[in-house]
Amino acid sequence: MRAANPDVITALDQVTAEWLTQVLSKSSALTGGAVESFTVEKSQGAWSSNASLILRYAAGSSGSLPSRLFLKMVDADLEDEFFGPSEVTYYTRNYVGVEGAPLLRCYDAAFSQELLRYHLLLEDVSETHVVASEKRPTLEYGMALVEGLAAMHAHWWGASRLEEAAAPLHTPEHIRRFVEIAEPGAGHILDHFSGELKAHWPAAIRNLYARHPDALVARARDENGYTLIHGDVNSRNVLVPLDGVWPIYIVDRQPFDWSLTTWLGVYDLAYAMVLYWDVETRRRLEGPVLRHYHRSLMGNGVRCYDWEQLWEDYRLCVPMGVYVATEWCRGGINAEWTEVWLTFLQRSLTACDDLACSELW
Repeated sequence: MRAANPDVITALDQVTAEWLTQVLSKSSALTGGAVESFTVEKSQGAWSSNASLILRYAAGSSGSLPSRLFLKMVDADLEDEFFGPSEVTYYTRNYVGVEGAPLLRCYDAAFSQELLRYHLLLEDVSETHVVASEKRPTLEYGMALVEGLAAMHAHWWGASRLEEAAAPLHTPEHIRRFVEIAEPGAGHILDHFSGELKAHWPAAIRNLYARHPDALVARARDENGYTLIHGDVNSRNVLVPLDGVWPIYIVDRQPFDWSLTTWLGVYDLAYAMVLYWDVETRRRLEGPVLRHYHRSLMGNGVRCYDWEQLWEDYRLCVPMGVYVATEWCRGGINAEWTEVWLTFLQRSLTACDDLACSELW
């Protein structure tokens, strides 16, 4: 039996007014007084148990006194794979003090290696923000998104900075494992869903799996362009204002042990635009958005990474959407989520055609 860790909240009955007073005082959100009481609104995430806490303070309390907090409790042990402490370090170490980083304020966080559990206590912006999937992507949204990503990417740009983050460049073996995890799904899809694909796409998928991983490994020999990435900038992991596009918040950095976490920064953009934007929106906006990302990197201090290299890196990352899509079916056809992974696959292959990505391998 795993030992208990009093620092990690694993159930709502561990949350008390006294605990909230303690953590808010430690974070300087409460400079005087105390949390008198709170109420709870529960919700469920894909990999977590969540709750919004509505706080009431004792008379005379002082500080920023947040009225709502978001508690996220995660079981990081998923049997044959797991989440590490990445989401905790995302808020508490990786981007502390980074101007423009699109992160929610974190009031408390803890990870237990013994329990393989963690919690986060974050600001709750549910009254002012919605997930980006509820709004159609616009150029202004794309600009805001890449400004936030550029601020984060620039902070850990290059091998020496990644060493400081204890996040060195991935080995060829890790890169190939990332691909191999998804490859069985391609076979299942080609066996059962070839009719949903354009005539040349089955051969393109086979060619991709045969040759593209070598191109990824070869690219990784040059550290320029690599950084600490989010890895899952999907439209439900971006919070946008009800009105306007700023500030945005990028949430839920939860890589699996086989995920790519130190990778080409532009992969986060390829992931967001190719998988989650409709084809016509992506075609219309990707050029201006990528140009703005490059300008934003330069504005955040990145040097010796020219536009031509960024564009080629983007074209190299676009086919990785095929890996993302086929991974959904690695254990067989995932019928429940067919509309999701099939859309991802079709959008990724369309983008590969549009951008002539196969020229790179």
